[in-house]
Amino acid sequence: MFSTGLLALVAILPAFVNAQSPIFGQCGGIGWSGATTCASGSTCTFSNAYYSQCLPSSNGGGGGTTTTPVGTTTKPSGTTTVTTPVTSQTPAAGNPFTGHNIFLTPFYAAEVAAAAANITDATTKAKALSVANIPTFTWFDTVSKVPSLGTYLASASAQGKSSGTPSLVQIIVYDLPDRDCAAAASNGEFSIADNGQANYFNYIDQIVAQIKPFPDVRVVAIIEPDSLANLVTNLSVQKCANAQTTYLACVTYAMQQLSTLSNVFSYLDAGHAGWLGWPANLSPAAQLFTSLYKSAGSPSTVRGLATNVANYNALVAASPDPITQGNNNYDEALYIAALAPLLTSSGFPAHFIVDQGRSGVQNIRQAWGDWCNVKGAGFGTRPTLNTGISAVDAIVWAKPGGECDGTSNSSAARFDFHCALSDADQPAPEAGTWFQEFFTTLVTKANPPL
Repeated sequence: MFSTGLLALVAILPAFVNAQSPIFGQCGGIGWSGATTCASGSTCTFSNAYYSQCLPSSNGGGGGTTTTPVGTTTKPSGTTTVTTPVTSQTPAAGNPFTGHNIFLTPFYAAEVAAAAANITDATTKAKALSVANIPTFTWFDTVSKVPSLGTYLASASAQGKSSGTPSLVQIIVYDLPDRDCAAAASNGEFSIADNGQANYFNYIDQIVAQIKPFPDVRVVAIIEPDSLANLVTNLSVQKCANAQTTYLACVTYAMQQLSTLSNVFSYLDAGHAGWLGWPANLSPAAQLFTSLYKSAGSPSTVRGLATNVANYNALVAASPDPITQGNNNYDEALYIAALAPLLTSSGFPAHFIVDQGRSGVQNIRQAWGDWCNVKGAGFGTRPTLNTGISAVDAIVWAKPGGECDGTSNSSAARFDFHCALSDADQPAPEAGTWFQEFFTTLVTKANPPL
């Protein structure tokens, strides 16, 4: 959990740390609170905005520090240099995360505890257990799960009153009729042909009803991962073309109804750099988001966009992954920098949250569109408001690491071929169920380490 006081402490803590990091240990980066000097024979070397490492020094010196200039993050892009503006540790005005402790979802904590119990190596087990203390979003992907939201909010309310710091609950609204319209398989429960729009409206009404009794708890909602991006790039898919009108009506209704609650702040899902970050997709995406926002009445509680949800892209990549060739917006920071001005000029609030829950290891996919249980993935940057980018409110963990993306069993009704590709971890269980081997890999390959 993080709050304003904790973030301020993190920002100043390195100045008071006297211990040295060992060779190849971490020594810096946004949110880093450990040693910032290195053992003799190594130098603190900048890798990216979130990770500096003690590497052996050619001159044998020690105790080096990074020399990245304050106010910029410089990254290679082919033969050119791309400089992304960054800010101080102060969160952007109106950031809904500021001043709140993030509620830890009991369901995920229980999943993590059960998984750790099945790990025999003591070091790995301890790291796994620590994941239960990292806040993630809770996905409400069926109506049957909605009543549990009230239970979580009641607990969060009690925690806030006890601690004196209000709580914040993170949720994902994810139950569109004919959901995942461009996917090879879908696990959505509603069908447009079978009263889907009305069922979805009722689903949203139930979420609103669960939140309404707890005005003291702030709620941050990501609205419908993948849905709107499909309306930018995949209308040639018949199922998406057929779903377009319903998707727009449902997302508009979700924004309008959630905005009746002053304690709810929403981010529409905006895909990721490898989807809407291509130059040809930026303007159509901005136009779609703005049109939806205005059709909903420009609700003041719609804060902006969420990117990289359940994906693997870095916020700031040290260098372009070969799979991103042809797209200069090869990470989420570059995507956001390209999209934000288009949003601002059209009247959409250009604030973002970025999922880094499984982005700790880069250059592990065979193609940018590979999304299913990517082999060798590791947990990424911890949730923080110290994003280094003024447009980014928070780094979050939207996808609970360990919950499976989809089954690799080709005979299963919900099989998607992406889950049987060479870069997908196999054998994998059904989507949403626990994937023990994948979770253990996320733990052992976490970057920065757990």
